[in-house]
Amino acid sequence: MKMQIQWENGVAFKANSESGHSYYMDGASEMGGENKGMRPMEMILAGVAGCTSFDVVTILKKSRQDIQGCIAEIVGKRSDTVPKVFTEIHIHFVVSGKNIKPNMVERAINLSAEKYCSASIMLKNTVKITHDFEIKEA
Repeated sequence: MKMQIQWENGVAFKANSESGHSYYMDGASEMGGENKGMRPMEMILAGVAGCTSFDVVTILKKSRQDIQGCIAEIVGKRSDTVPKVFTEIHIHFVVSGKNIKPNMVERAINLSAEKYCSASIMLKNTVKITHDFEIKEA
C-alpha cells in the first residue's frame, strides 16, 4: 500500500492513494491553515471507524442478519501534552434492520476488535478502545 502526500500551501496537504483516490488535510486558522480539510488525527479516527464498520457490516450480512444501516459514532480522547496521542477511543454502533439479534451484533463487534480490524488492532496496545451498540428496528 502506498500513499503520496503533497504539500499544497500553508498547512494543507493532498493525499493521493495507490487506489486512485485523494483527499485534503488542513489545519485550523490558528495553526496556519484555512480549515479546508480534515485534520490528520481526524483521519486516524475515520480510518478506525471505517475499518471496524466494514467488518461489522460484513459479519452481520454473513450471519444472515437483515441489516439495513450501520453508523459508527467515534470519540477520541487525546493527551494534553505533546505529542497529543490518542489515549482512549470509544465507538458506538447504531445498527438498524429487521429483527437484528443483539448477540450477533456483539459477536461482530468483538470479532472486528479482536481479529479483523487492522486499524484498531494496531492501536490497541497504546490506546484504550471500547465499544457499545444499539439496535434500531427498521
